[in-house]
Amino acid sequence: MKNLFFSCAVVAMAFVSCDNDDAPVSNPELTLVTSSNTSGKVTYVNLLEPNAMVKSFTISSLDAEGVSYNPKTDTLIVASRTNNRLEAYSGVKAAAASGSVSLSLSLNGSNLDFTNARETAVSGDKIIVAQDESASNGLVNKLLVYKKTATGFMLLNSYTVNFKLWGIHMEGNDLYAVVDLTGDIVQFKNIMSNASGAITATKRVTIEGLVRTHGISYSAKDNVMVLTDVGAAASDSDGGLIFIKNFMSVFASTANMGTISTSNQIRIYGPNSQLGNPVDVAYDYATDIAYVAERLNGGGKVLSFARATISGDATPLTVRTEAGVTSIFVIRK
Repeated sequence: MKNLFFSCAVVAMAFVSCDNDDAPVSNPELTLVTSSNTSGKVTYVNLLEPNAMVKSFTISSLDAEGVSYNPKTDTLIVASRTNNRLEAYSGVKAAAASGSVSLSLSLNGSNLDFTNARETAVSGDKIIVAQDESASNGLVNKLLVYKKTATGFMLLNSYTVNFKLWGIHMEGNDLYAVVDLTGDIVQFKNIMSNASGAITATKRVTIEGLVRTHGISYSAKDNVMVLTDVGAAASDSDGGLIFIKNFMSVFASTANMGTISTSNQIRIYGPNSQLGNPVDVAYDYATDIAYVAERLNGGGKVLSFARATISGDATPLTVRTEAGVTSIFVIRK
């Protein structure tokens, strides 16, 4: 088991919001979880714990994407690329406290609804899986909607789309998705109101200067969209992180097939950033910190960045080596 101090806990505690409108929470948590496509492990840490320690657990999937965590049920969910199904692992806190090195599978979905999963988006008891085209699925890009039940994951809808998928984010009833191999993102308004079958994006826009987008995260409290740029897939030094302030108004004022210019972006690129192939991103609104799964640089790293106010080559707040890290999720309780 990893026994690494994640110094971002200190940063997080120093910047916790003191908004008087926030209701007090007993035993507050700021949970960060990750998954890997090479190690068969997931990690868990509550950044608000004194001397927060990263716990690493072996799971049933060697290759896992789309990690998420529910602090109320203490359940971690991944889209298994090994078993081609959703998998849930409960009792994470107890496992961390006891020093366990593995998590036991508590729920799973049916096998082979999807292959080549790239990301998940969570909305209440619904989980959406993004399937990227590959030979294993007949070159079909698909979004699958599941409902988590007491006994597993029930498939509700299956949508095909006409572009390669990677990162997805659910905001209210709308799904935002990146268009792999491009610098574009799309919106599907009221996605779950559609019947299964082929669906078309409501709007598609280009992010100026972004080479190849992968990670996507939006904070309604800050109205900021965070995107990652992996650049050239084989390069471990050309990646970037992009913040778009006032995103909803910027997106609404951009025409379908239009462009969000660099003047509406704050961009982190450069050697100090250690960004080469940042495949996923998560964002905490209270601390204004973005957490990045950097897949290529150094074999895999978990990086954190303060929300930038000007574009440039920013140094990460924290760096943690993590082999094959491919997905990252943060949630505040």
